[in-house]
Amino acid sequence: MKNKCIIGFVAVALSISGCTKLNEDLNGQVGNSGVTSGNVAGVLAASYAAMIGPYQAPWNWSALQEVTSDEVIVPTRAGDWDDNGAWRSLHLHKWAPDHSRISDVFRDLNSISYVATSVLGSGPTPSQSAQARFLRAFSQFSILDGWGQVPYRDAGEDVTKPSRVRNAADEVSYLISELTAIIPDLPDGPASMANKNAAKTLLMKVYLNKGAFLNRAAPTFDATDMAKVISLANEIATGGYTLTPNYFNNFAPTNDVLSTENIFTAQNIAGSSGSDLDGMWKCTLHYNQNPNGYNGFSALSNFYNKFEASDTRRGGTYAGQTNVSGIRVGFLVGQQFDQNGVALKDRKGNPLAFTPEVSIIERDPNHLEVAGIRVIKYPIDYANTGSKKPDNDWVYYRYADVLLMKAEAMLRTSQTAQALTIVNQIRTTRGASAFTSLTLDNLLDERGRELYWESFRRQDLIRFGKFLAAWQEKPASEAKYLLFPIPDNQLGNPNLIQNPGY
Repeated sequence: MKNKCIIGFVAVALSISGCTKLNEDLNGQVGNSGVTSGNVAGVLAASYAAMIGPYQAPWNWSALQEVTSDEVIVPTRAGDWDDNGAWRSLHLHKWAPDHSRISDVFRDLNSISYVATSVLGSGPTPSQSAQARFLRAFSQFSILDGWGQVPYRDAGEDVTKPSRVRNAADEVSYLISELTAIIPDLPDGPASMANKNAAKTLLMKVYLNKGAFLNRAAPTFDATDMAKVISLANEIATGGYTLTPNYFNNFAPTNDVLSTENIFTAQNIAGSSGSDLDGMWKCTLHYNQNPNGYNGFSALSNFYNKFEASDTRRGGTYAGQTNVSGIRVGFLVGQQFDQNGVALKDRKGNPLAFTPEVSIIERDPNHLEVAGIRVIKYPIDYANTGSKKPDNDWVYYRYADVLLMKAEAMLRTSQTAQALTIVNQIRTTRGASAFTSLTLDNLLDERGRELYWESFRRQDLIRFGKFLAAWQEKPASEAKYLLFPIPDNQLGNPNLIQNPGY
């Protein structure tokens, strides 16, 4: 019976994600119809499952954070990856309210919020309630980050009526209050479950980004808020986390065992449950590599050049992957080989040698397949390529991020020496040379090196005042692009107000 409840509620969540008519009728939201104390565990499981679609792949929330940044480009390669300009518009900051990916992500993030809310009116235990409230806060933080206004309902509300909407200031206050309230009732672990330190990490992000959420064009950083960031980081540090010696073990098929720094993850069970996580390597690998990929996503060379040659985060060979296919982890540049050292070729018979040079529209038939540096952040689970359900747990939060947020809060409150020590602790572990000084610019670069392809870059660039700047294959952009537009198909809710400039 429990399994049937889980499956049934996931089906409801997925129907909202995929059915336009239902989305229009119910404003993209779900109530607690049919939820009782007898199946609350199943509905909580469905709340975790609802996180898969928007988060666990490169296509959705990750794309909105990364393709819009100075890290990632999805070049149009002749007829491949055109998609009516959807990828180009993200990188160029030329999207509009009818952008399908922005619309889908907004809908799916709200679905998490409403499925989690459904747990609360049905007699959950304190721990179940706290977990559901955390998942709701997690998704609402993303909505706040992306759109600056957040639809919400309380459990049991009439779903045929428009949801209420919090503005940025009200949502920030709500998240601070909500996360503070639930921490005592959350479990200590494991990382694959909503837990105390996951909530503290999210609360750090609320305090750190508060000034940016309230004034994106000119963020401010209140000393009291920065002190909260530092204090929460100190509390998390008592959890026994350490930086994982092999950086890529944090993302490996057995990262639940190998990582010593993962704070919050989504558990994926090999071959039986999981997500589109294999898209993290399929999106970037060439058709003639193993596994064959879609030859799309690439790293920008200006970002790649921020790494020292000794920096282990830049990549190298990886046991269980390179010896199986020849593919390295990290950034793939130059000639590619198979596991026997045989040089690979592209579909035209040219050397499969990925070039740093890449344009947003590639036309040269002898270059378009190899244009752009490729990235393997999650080591490939070859045992489960057939099922497309790899064993790698999806990583939401790591201890390295906590340390970098603490360093940033210290730097912004003139505690520069202590901040420098923290950053150099990370750099030394990663094989990079120590900084002699710390500035906002090299701290932003360090966040990029440590957290690339982890869905943070847009948020970081906005907070550091860099998001509208020109960068590789993108001119300077207008201030309206600091927020995504409310999707056209959501404006039937009169409480949602289109963001300025759209």
